[in-house]
Amino acid sequence: MADQVHSVAVQAEKRWAIAVGAVIGALLAMILYMSVHWATMPPVRTETVDPATLHLAGEFVESNLGSVPTADGGVAVRVVASQYSFTPQCIEVPVDTPVTLRATSADVVHGFSVTHTNVNLMLVPGYVSTFRARFRHTGDFLMPCHEYCGTGHAAMWAHVRVVGKDEFARHAAQAGRVDCVQR
Repeated sequence: MADQVHSVAVQAEKRWAIAVGAVIGALLAMILYMSVHWATMPPVRTETVDPATLHLAGEFVESNLGSVPTADGGVAVRVVASQYSFTPQCIEVPVDTPVTLRATSADVVHGFSVTHTNVNLMLVPGYVSTFRARFRHTGDFLMPCHEYCGTGHAAMWAHVRVVGKDEFARHAAQAGRVDCVQR
């Protein structure tokens, strides 16, 4: 009887050892496959930019920063973060309109969130961060840096001003590129 109980226990342990070994083998196979896949085919949505030449040429030169209407009826916003400010300091966007935020950092890791919204971006030097949003209410919203970036971090903030669609259209017609610092 004891030999029979012992052989049943050994068989059960062997089955469990095989099952656990199979799970571990499957997980290792998945890790290996994904490692090879990511090494040979990086994500297509990763955009890079040279932080040393942001101000000289390309999408993030100072004359391109701020809000601009797009052909599809939305608004594109470009922002650059650097110790210890955002450029532009105030972003103006129209209410209830698709907004595409594109931002990068010129020096260290920064981040920002816009209060009372789901906007939350990490800004890493050398990479472009993109976020699509729609602001449902007019008003001024704070935009603090939420990643510690040095001794002046506590003073690094900007704000987003959400205005009516007609008001934004007037400002865009006057200046082309809109930011509320001009007003």
